[in-house]
Amino acid sequence: MNLKRLGIYLNDHLLGSTVGVDLACRTEHENRSNPVGASLSSLIPLLEQDRATLLAVMSALEVKPDPLKVGGAWVVEKLSRLKLNGSWLRYSPLSRLVELEGLCVGSHGRVSLWKSLEKVAAKDPRLARFDFAFLAERADGQLLTLQNLRLRATEAAFMDTSVETGEQVPAPTEA
Repeated sequence: MNLKRLGIYLNDHLLGSTVGVDLACRTEHENRSNPVGASLSSLIPLLEQDRATLLAVMSALEVKPDPLKVGGAWVVEKLSRLKLNGSWLRYSPLSRLVELEGLCVGSHGRVSLWKSLEKVAAKDPRLARFDFAFLAERADGQLLTLQNLRLRATEAAFMDTSVETGEQVPAPTEA
């Protein structure tokens, strides 16, 4: 097993996990009054568990977290807030959509991570205590939830419907 490449891979996923948890927290905060916020409030502890599991895997393999990648994750998450969303001073329906898309991408990554580690674990007894099949299945279910939320957010962003109900809402008037 090439531990150097595996260490790089795990650190890349640690960066993604750090960004993902921060993004989920920010998105939940901005959507506390709707189903997106409610779903994310129950998803965030699982994302934090997955990050802790990743760190435990790294520890079991004696892979040290790369401080540049962890610090870089903080910068990436903060820079992601600078996207143009059609509203300079407030959160917009486009913000919600783009953030949910980012969380979907991260969930795809987690499914892939756990499936890859399941393969590695078959040849490395240090990983026997981790149930990677369960983690992959759980991440896949989370991805499904996020994709459904993303589709509702698409309607709210582009078809003037409410993210709460899916019903038409009046378009804002130009001042």
